[in-house]
Amino acid sequence: MNRERRRKPQGVTLQTTVLINEAYLRLIDANDVQWHSRAHFFAIASRLMRRILVDYARSRYSAKRGGAAEQVSLAEAEGLTVERAPDLVALDDALDALAKIDERKSRVVEMRFFGGLSVEETAEVLKVSPDTVMRDWRLAKSLLLRELERRP
Repeated sequence: MNRERRRKPQGVTLQTTVLINEAYLRLIDANDVQWHSRAHFFAIASRLMRRILVDYARSRYSAKRGGAAEQVSLAEAEGLTVERAPDLVALDDALDALAKIDERKSRVVEMRFFGGLSVEETAEVLKVSPDTVMRDWRLAKSLLLRELERRP
């Protein structure tokens, strides 16, 4: 069990299978979507996975800030450790801000980070070259990092 926990990112409890199942259920509910290509499907799936992960992170954050949380005294909490979860809500906000400046760079991050698409698959979806995707990826990461570092 400890070995398995070490492989999982700290603070993340939404399992990959749960994410994929939820995305699948939402995709099959979208009967009126016309899939133009495999690339179009992956673009929609990436956006959907982003929404699921961010919604999950927001619900955990609100629960952490008082919703149905068990109260623990300071004496009881002495032996507890706190895991720092990736701040998907802040990343989502930063991606939205990036989209206002450069929509394509935001979509590159969305497809690569949330959708797990390769450089080549992302290039196919966006109808650009893989070199363009790599340039967008590098620049977007630095812009997002700068935006996230400015946040408290």
